[in-house]
Amino acid sequence: MIHPSTELHYINNEIGYGVVASKYIPKGTITWVLDKLDREFSPLEILEMEDIYKEILDTYTFRNNKGNHVLCWDNGRYVNHSFNSNCLTTAYDFEIAIRDIYPGEQLTDDYGYLNLTAPFRPLPEGTKRKIVYPDDLVKYARIWDKKLMPCFKKITSVEQPLKALISNELWQKIENIATGKEHMDSILTCYYDQNGG
Repeated sequence: MIHPSTELHYINNEIGYGVVASKYIPKGTITWVLDKLDREFSPLEILEMEDIYKEILDTYTFRNNKGNHVLCWDNGRYVNHSFNSNCLTTAYDFEIAIRDIYPGEQLTDDYGYLNLTAPFRPLPEGTKRKIVYPDDLVKYARIWDKKLMPCFKKITSVEQPLKALISNELWQKIENIATGKEHMDSILTCYYDQNGG
């Protein structure tokens, strides 16, 4: 489920729609949580589908670390890519704001951690990276972990509208990570090796 202080907006002809903050979302806020309405499809299920469904799933899903495609039921599926994303996924089936997000600003992900099936060339952003590759998670996990750790320290001190979707056990773990009692699991745990290596 996407953060409630967001709206679907038309961005432009090249991008199409995107998810935009309707209120200030501070760094450390959980911006998306995998919930019971999100749907998971195995590669075999997709293989047996008609092409029209395959195209939809190719556009609107990400792959988890089991290689299954996850389709968000709400506007979460419209979060666009940025090499300078303001949200990052975690090893715990939720995403977090890695910097303050202001009203009218798009929520963005780096598609490099979504286990894409093929390289993807997004619109130019003036960054060194120009293409998203299926193995970007392996290449950039350490960098993304370094961005995540300061955010975990803020999770318990900012308002969390999506907290009800997180189990008590996981919330306790989050609190332990925030206070240094436990280590944060690496974002690398989200990686799916499509070559089986």
